Amino acid sequence: MGSSKAPCNVLLVFVFGLCTLYRCSAVEVDADQTVWLVVNASEASARKMPKHLFGLFFEEINHAGAGGLWAELVMNRGFESGGRILPSSIAPWSTLGDESSISVSTDFSSSFERNKVALRMEVLCDSKGTNICPAGGVGVYNPGFWSMNIEQGKTYKLVLYIRSLEPVNLLVSLTDSHGLQTLSNVSIMADDVLKWTKVEALLDAKRTNHNSRLQLTTTRKGVIWFDQVSLMPLDTYKGHGFRNDLFKMLADLKPGFLRFPGGCFVEGDWLRNAFRWKETIGPWEERPGHFGDVWNYWTDDGLGHFEFLQLAEDLGAEPIWVFNNGISHNDEVDSSNILPFVQEILDGIEFARGDPDSTWGSVRAAMGHPEPFGLRYVAIGNEDCGKPNYLGNYLKFYSAIRRAYPDIKIISNCDGSSHPLDHPADFYEYHAFVSEYAVHGDNSGAGKLLGALAEASFLIGLEKNSDVVEMASYAPLFLNINDRKWVADAIVFNSSQVFGTPSYWMQHFFIESNGAILLNSTLLANSSASLVASAITWQNLEDSKEYLRVKARLLLVVNFGSNTVNLKISIDGLELNPTQSSASRTVLASESFNDENSFQEPKKVVPMKSSLDNPEADMDVVLSPYSLTCFDLLTKSNVLRTEGAVFMSSAI
Repeated sequence: MGSSKAPCNVLLVFVFGLCTLYRCSAVEVDADQTVWLVVNASEASARKMPKHLFGLFFEEINHAGAGGLWAELVMNRGFESGGRILPSSIAPWSTLGDESSISVSTDFSSSFERNKVALRMEVLCDSKGTNICPAGGVGVYNPGFWSMNIEQGKTYKLVLYIRSLEPVNLLVSLTDSHGLQTLSNVSIMADDVLKWTKVEALLDAKRTNHNSRLQLTTTRKGVIWFDQVSLMPLDTYKGHGFRNDLFKMLADLKPGFLRFPGGCFVEGDWLRNAFRWKETIGPWEERPGHFGDVWNYWTDDGLGHFEFLQLAEDLGAEPIWVFNNGISHNDEVDSSNILPFVQEILDGIEFARGDPDSTWGSVRAAMGHPEPFGLRYVAIGNEDCGKPNYLGNYLKFYSAIRRAYPDIKIISNCDGSSHPLDHPADFYEYHAFVSEYAVHGDNSGAGKLLGALAEASFLIGLEKNSDVVEMASYAPLFLNINDRKWVADAIVFNSSQVFGTPSYWMQHFFIESNGAILLNSTLLANSSASLVASAITWQNLEDSKEYLRVKARLLLVVNFGSNTVNLKISIDGLELNPTQSSASRTVLASESFNDENSFQEPKKVVPMKSSLDNPEADMDVVLSPYSLTCFDLLTKSNVLRTEGAVFMSSAI
């Protein structure tokens, strides 16, 4: 994702002009006019589309990972986000008790060399004597990422490190946001904690509260040091640390690839704040974390290089690693000094692909994944083409990677669509690889139906140009509603809720495009410019039957009224199954093209599926205004000519 300093990534702002650029076969229609869609399903006119045409791009923006997909509930768990100048802010941690009973500060006493900041809590009151502690004790609490979602019946794993000169009697509690209602608690009593001691406990929630917090309290006088306080739900996806509801939103898109971890997050405003993969692996307690200065928040890097590779594997998606090439928004490494950066990336590829007995492959194996990850794509930098050292740096990376891993496909940041590249590359952005498309701007709102329809028309163009466009992904993927850095986004969430924007649901209409067969389709009308269509055939992997899909959408560009279009479909060269028990129509529409989804109305704009009566090779259908419509038709033969296929047709 680009910042305001680099707006070149905004690929789709206007609906108009896209179909000309991407040869979408558009036609304009008046109200209630009839349009003909002619499909040639013969083998001679068919072309297989790339297996990984549509996928996902994850960037740490909008708290997408920290406080989002990564299920850690404690914000600033290592007390590092305030910086290494003492005294340091410990926000969002806060104290329980007044100045006469408790004093907290930070120091550099941690046992972890890469994150030395720890919290020192001095308890001034006691359970006896003249300064009696309050009944509930004194201590500190953490509200998480704009509250913790605690659900009855679920179990949460607590890990923390403590040190004290005296025995410790600590109460760990999950409470409501005011500390009045206890959802779960556990006592931690330890006599010998002179050295840093790791403590683990399970908290079983007896109640549900979507606005909860974690408390550490005591009634015993003395000094306790805390570090690396973590709280994770046990029910993350496969135990891999991914929040289940957000992971499902990704999995339901059946992505062909996953591009990670950014975006500007990879570059940093300054190189000192760039994402560096070696800082994000190994035990989570030892990861130093870093400040993402482009999007202005701290991440503890619990979601690191290993976890991104694991995420791609769990999604069944091809991983695409975007790495820093020695260039940020404001500083660069000269090409004569770039070789240490090159070696860092070679090490990162070995971490992903190396044998478990290799130097970096053994680190991966120690993290629980002895088998190599299938990393076959890398991107050298993000949006850096044209910067002074990009070409020189790129060539050093390219040569080293090609020599060590000749099978890896290398992606350049430069646009080779208008003139040949002056350097070697397997793919280039933004056309051979459209890594960040979205409607973005004043008219996008928080994710309007109008934007989704415009994006769908763009993807139709990509389908028709999939002989030169290999991959495409929407961006940004996630938005924590409490930290909006960009609009619009595909998936919106808070600590307990999630919904897809119309742009998210639009992508569901293109799931079967990956590896499908593109058929020749033509729209005919008496005028010229506002329906767009494409056609594909595909095989349902669940029942191994061949389907014909017609995908259509209507956007009345001149008049956004309630007009409809009559579409006459004529299919030549593909025989339909006469029973057609599986024929259906799916429509993405709403009362207004300005409609958006929200936590109050999460399904205001979602696809609606219904059965399709009496489908034939020649049939008449009606397209609703401001809509994306999909027709699934079963073909007579269950045997495909080639691997995978679908018929898609669309209209705006």
